[in-house]
Amino acid sequence: MTARVLVVDDVLPNVKLLEARLSSEYFHVMTAFGGQEALDKAFLNPPDIVLLDVMMPQMDGFETCRRLKADPRTCHVPVIMVTALSASEDRVRGLEAGADDFLTKPVRDVALYARIRSLVRLKMLADEWRLRSATSGRFGMADDSATIQGEISTKGARLLVVDELPGLTRMLTQNLAADDATVEVTADAADALHRANQSVYDTIVINTLMRKVDALRLCAELRSGEHTRQMPLMTVIEDGDDARLARVLDIGVNDYLLTPVEPNELIARVRTQIRRRRYMEALRQNYERNMALALTDALTGLHNRRYMEAHLGNLAQRATHSERTMALLMIDIDHFKNVNDTYGHPVGDQVLRAVAERLQHNVRPFDTVARWGGEEFMVVMPEADDKVGRVVAERLRTKVEQAPIAVTHPVGTLNITISVGIAASQPKGFHPAELIQAADAALYRAKQAGRNRSESAA
Repeated sequence: MTARVLVVDDVLPNVKLLEARLSSEYFHVMTAFGGQEALDKAFLNPPDIVLLDVMMPQMDGFETCRRLKADPRTCHVPVIMVTALSASEDRVRGLEAGADDFLTKPVRDVALYARIRSLVRLKMLADEWRLRSATSGRFGMADDSATIQGEISTKGARLLVVDELPGLTRMLTQNLAADDATVEVTADAADALHRANQSVYDTIVINTLMRKVDALRLCAELRSGEHTRQMPLMTVIEDGDDARLARVLDIGVNDYLLTPVEPNELIARVRTQIRRRRYMEALRQNYERNMALALTDALTGLHNRRYMEAHLGNLAQRATHSERTMALLMIDIDHFKNVNDTYGHPVGDQVLRAVAERLQHNVRPFDTVARWGGEEFMVVMPEADDKVGRVVAERLRTKVEQAPIAVTHPVGTLNITISVGIAASQPKGFHPAELIQAADAALYRAKQAGRNRSESAA
């Protein structure tokens, strides 16, 4: 995963060092040598993430961060403060200014790269929800995404602490009393999984230093579960354990605290996660409410062609601006006419719904699946190239083929297969119609070659 990183520091050697380190990991680096220059560049061309020094003349990092987070053009851009300050009160001050993380110089590479990739993944998901809301606005429906963030509160939060000792629970209970928070605690991994699957938590805090619980495995299981994969996870990590820090961030943990845990920093980070989860949930609900009105297919519940034609235009514009690729899959149910002719249209509808469900459940959260028309589906994958498209196409084909579809006809089940055409854009820009045409041509070759296969336009 690559990203556009804005490095802000008034000391030239610091900027050059970070630029070299990040470029070696294939990040696209922009630079600024002061707070105002950083604001000007970020407002003109918002980056994916900002690495922001604190100690700068004229406008320090705290004020720069506040201004970035106050402006609608950049309020969603993650900010990592990079500074020589190490006191807990400085970290809390940065978090309260809106920073997403606070790294102390000298910054260790493994922690820096892992944190950037983790925050960019979260930003991509939020960007996709905002983009979908903007698409719905083009059809005359209310796009409230710009005003949602200001309405988010941390009141009445529900938290789960997984720890063998009472320290974290006591800190949260005492310091969040004014927020009417409910704090539950368990020291058992199985119980934690059960609770998380039965309830919705605003944040789950896991101590990785527990002796009787494999905390990393618990984090991985929570991230892989359909009900729990979007719940914010925070972990407590021993200071200096970079290997474990990189692993938990790679698993998908949202945030971490280093030992010894300072109560004010714990509360600041927890409140950040609560606000972020509620903001994402509000975006999702706003989007789904609008989509249900006019832009979903009544039979499958997927997006319809009308929505996708508009959404592809937005995606193409964003991909061209950021010089990134996008993959598109065209999918056709093999011999679907025979299903309708042999078993009737009600059975055909059951097949369409089942195939749609399998497609939807086997793509990334920020990919878009649509019913393009009849028995044809489309999958759009931002930040993906032809290689990724081929892998996903084969996964979807296999998921449809490997299990018969249950139907109400006396036959009981039907063996269904799909054919897939794959096309990927170039980083320098593309026209949606050309990408669709290329994927259609690849789909035609797959059907001509015997069906139940995928073909790439590349």
